[in-house]
Amino acid sequence: MRAPRLSPPVLARPLLAALLALSLPAAADTVMPGQTRATGAFDYHLQPRRIADGVYVLIGRNEDFDTRNGGNIVNTGFLIGSSGVVVIDSGPSRRYGEQLRAAIAALTPLPVVLTLNTHAHPDHFLGNQAFPAGTLAALPATRDAIARESEDLSANLYRLAGDWMRGTEAHTPGRSLAPGRLDAGGRELELIALDGHSGADLLVLDRASGTLFAGDLLFHDRAPTTPHADLAHWLAALDRIATLDGVRQVVPGHGEVASGAELQTPLRQTRAWLRWLQLRLEESAALGLETNEVLALPLPAEFATIAEAATEYRRSVLRLYPQTEHKALQQHGAR
Repeated sequence: MRAPRLSPPVLARPLLAALLALSLPAAADTVMPGQTRATGAFDYHLQPRRIADGVYVLIGRNEDFDTRNGGNIVNTGFLIGSSGVVVIDSGPSRRYGEQLRAAIAALTPLPVVLTLNTHAHPDHFLGNQAFPAGTLAALPATRDAIARESEDLSANLYRLAGDWMRGTEAHTPGRSLAPGRLDAGGRELELIALDGHSGADLLVLDRASGTLFAGDLLFHDRAPTTPHADLAHWLAALDRIATLDGVRQVVPGHGEVASGAELQTPLRQTRAWLRWLQLRLEESAALGLETNEVLALPLPAEFATIAEAATEYRRSVLRLYPQTEHKALQQHGAR
């Protein structure tokens, strides 16, 4: 697949325009540590953190995409088993994927046998080309969404992250996953298929360590993103997560790992934000407020310390409020 141009593309879908182009940051002139314009070398300084035996995570920044972080706002991870390595999400770019693979190789000589994409958002799958094509796997609906929308999504990430994205091409996983138990590389995994944040959201539970890789169904100290969200389905997915047995630590899609006394915090925060957002939209529609009036409403104090709250509120209103208004009008007309 040909890499998208670096010049701003014409968006094929208004939804994607609202998703990633609403608040494009200005180009940054600052050279970050490890970034050298003369050589074109961009270093994410990936440092895998061991959180259990054979379980590693790489925590992204609680920020929005920009040319300073290169799109490294996502959590990725990998599991080292007795015969191979399982990668969970490949990151936002070819460079990230290559540096992730190098970080894995520095810890083990075992091959990568499975590369999972939890869902079809670009920061979770645009590092795929750094891994063997035969290892790429996702839920069927995720594969379809990547194949259908990857060029638009990657083109917008080019706009947001700039030269960090050079050489990045979207590679669609060739293998479809089904929910249930899976042995990969000597790790016993439980694959859980839900939806709500996107049309298909994969959770991966490593049975030996009790580590749940929750993808973007869970956010921790960061406002949830809603580009393809169905709030009712997402809240139902959270109810399902709350019933899972054997979970001892949680890796959210964005934000710090949670365990011990903090184990339920990502679930609680994500649920509180979604419930409040749903109620805010429904009450505003019932009052007949215009979109700009909804945007001007203040955020609750409980979200004051949540990263990107104002930005994600704006994006969510612009995306979700029109359909909430339409539903309210239909209900009013039915009376």
